[in-house]
Amino acid sequence: MGGSLSPGRKGNLPADTTTFVDRKHDVAEVRRLLSESRLVTLTGVGGVGKTRLALRAAAGTSRAFRDGVWVVDLGGVTDPELVVHTVLEQLGVHDDTVRMHRTVLVEHLRDRQVLMVLDNCEHVVAAAADLVDAVLRGAPGVRVLATSRERLGVDGEHLWQVAPLPPDPALALFAERAAAVEPGFVLDEGNHDEVGQICALLAGIPLAIELAAVRLRVLNLDHLLSRLDNTFRVLGDGKRGGDPRHQTLHAAVDWSFHLCTLPEQILWARASVFAGTFDLEAAERVCSGDGVAPEQVLHSLMGLVDKSVVVSEKHPSGTRFRLLEPLRQYGLEKLRAAGREQVLRERHRDHYIDWAERREQEWFGPAQPHIFRLTRLEQGNLRCALDFCFDSDGDHCVHLASTLWFYWAGCGMLGEGRHWLDRAVARAKPGPLRAKALWVNGYVATLQGDLTAATAMLDECRGYAVESGDASALAYSTHRIACTHLVGDDLDLADGMFEEAMRLYRGQGTVNSHTMLAGIELAISATFRHDFAAAERLCVEAKAVGEEHGEQWAQAYAIWVLALCAWVSGDLAGADRLGRECLRIKRTFHDLLGIVLSIEILAWISASQGNAGRAATLLGATSEIWQSVGYPMFGSRYFGAPHGECESAVVSALGEQEFRSVFRKGMDLELEDAIAFAIGEEQEREAAPVVALTPLTRREQQVADLIAGGMSNKEIAARLVIARRTAEGHVERILQKLGFTSRAQIATWVTQRRN
Repeated sequence: MGGSLSPGRKGNLPADTTTFVDRKHDVAEVRRLLSESRLVTLTGVGGVGKTRLALRAAAGTSRAFRDGVWVVDLGGVTDPELVVHTVLEQLGVHDDTVRMHRTVLVEHLRDRQVLMVLDNCEHVVAAAADLVDAVLRGAPGVRVLATSRERLGVDGEHLWQVAPLPPDPALALFAERAAAVEPGFVLDEGNHDEVGQICALLAGIPLAIELAAVRLRVLNLDHLLSRLDNTFRVLGDGKRGGDPRHQTLHAAVDWSFHLCTLPEQILWARASVFAGTFDLEAAERVCSGDGVAPEQVLHSLMGLVDKSVVVSEKHPSGTRFRLLEPLRQYGLEKLRAAGREQVLRERHRDHYIDWAERREQEWFGPAQPHIFRLTRLEQGNLRCALDFCFDSDGDHCVHLASTLWFYWAGCGMLGEGRHWLDRAVARAKPGPLRAKALWVNGYVATLQGDLTAATAMLDECRGYAVESGDASALAYSTHRIACTHLVGDDLDLADGMFEEAMRLYRGQGTVNSHTMLAGIELAISATFRHDFAAAERLCVEAKAVGEEHGEQWAQAYAIWVLALCAWVSGDLAGADRLGRECLRIKRTFHDLLGIVLSIEILAWISASQGNAGRAATLLGATSEIWQSVGYPMFGSRYFGAPHGECESAVVSALGEQEFRSVFRKGMDLELEDAIAFAIGEEQEREAAPVVALTPLTRREQQVADLIAGGMSNKEIAARLVIARRTAEGHVERILQKLGFTSRAQIATWVTQRRN
């Protein structure tokens, strides 16, 4: 069982951590372009400030986008096939079905007003362009602000060339950064000319200026200018052709590199193999060797942080480090020139294989929530390691993809897990590694509702296990085949195979989250047979195992079954308490399947308590969540029976019209809001342009907003890419719902709500 969480946030725009040196004209022009075009791309050389300009312009336009500004950094994405997945992840959209990710993204955005900022598109420009084209065609309320060293080439794209800083802002940036490392530094008449010469040598490129300013920690201004002047005289004598600004940045970075100590230079180059952030343990493991002791790495790393080459970031799990993308690319060039990239990539791969093996072992224990958070942080490096494995010979790719089962299935990453596991199965040769890839992928496919593919892989694994005597593969494949029969409503086959799997697990002395789930899933089958005593016994046993070992993720499913048993027995208060407990745990792991099942049972309990309004709201919420999981209640008549009975009872209590109205409000809840409502938490909401309850659907609200903007039905149809007759139907329903007789009344109503 698995899934994930889509937070109920209105964007993820980061807060500025440093002041923004004057680019008022650029910001104003980018905002103007965004008002006229649905795609604006900021181009320019590395280090010129594209990202910061994009973020500042986005912040200035955020109020215009009802559903927020969402920033997606593509800098760490090496596989073009994962571009769409990365966007979904940053938007908080998780889909565990087998639908195409692009389709899921477009459907999610279709009725939303969003500004999407795609940062660092240049190395995946084709994939980014395809994604943007699909989104702009299918989601009329979305606008895209991209940064790239080259244009995307999508119809309707407007370009803005980000130029280096003019003299005065360049001086201001240098002074600010210099004061940060040399307290008391002030730009005055005595140093104005020297600072001006430095900024001119660096062509006004912000990153180059920042790298130079930080050197005032060890050099005075005269020495800094002298060394830079010598460096750029060599540049002028030795290089011709190409973009001079790119040459300037490269020379500034090169100059900064050569002012580092030799150990710092080595670490800079070696750390370039990391994608995204990394911790000290990883740096010591990957970057030591060949004359560099692990204990030397920390000293060199701190030196690079002091020189603003490496950024340190505080996380709940500890300090993590990151090379700015232009500096990482420079380090990678150095590594390749030294002929050491392959060796460092292998070390990186070996470290993350070992890392994944340790996390797999620790998963069955109290560290599960911590492992979830850690794996999210290491996702860029895990992708990088998997990419390298698949580009190389050997079975490392199969081993790593299978070892990460706890992340794919336990932490709501079914779609990405299937991406890597399908490739692993296609690559793997017969043997134990292929067997594990088969049962893990079969497990993931079952959770996605792809029973045909799951059955084929699990049958192959079981056949191999019987023939070869692989007891472990036999136990896991038997267990997962039983799951396919459970959701397929063949309880006799399911029970027999669950019992066989449990015997095999016991015979091998295996105790883990899987063995707990086998008993819990057998208990679910028992509830379908109305043998609630057996179901309760099995889940009490599984819960005791979880409590003994500190395991929470599988234990939550035992709590869910116990809630079901309590509900059936008439202990509604106990059932409600257990259902909320299960939901709290599943929220911790972003386990969307566990979340939706928990909300389902809380809806059933509410109906039995006579709270039809709450039950209808919860049913509406689950109907929306199930679309991201697969078939509602797995398409099973056993799983689906209580849902159907609950809905019938609530319709009878409320009446069809009232039920539909309340049900729709549940559908409109963001996932985090639905969870909070189900648990009973009070939500603190930030003020939004429209905060009052409205009888209008999201699409009708869009139409009303456009009417208030003075648009005709024809113009509304064109803007929303719908038929004119459809637009007219929306207007009629709005008038009817609001009790109005004219478009002017609608416009007044919208304006009053905004104010």
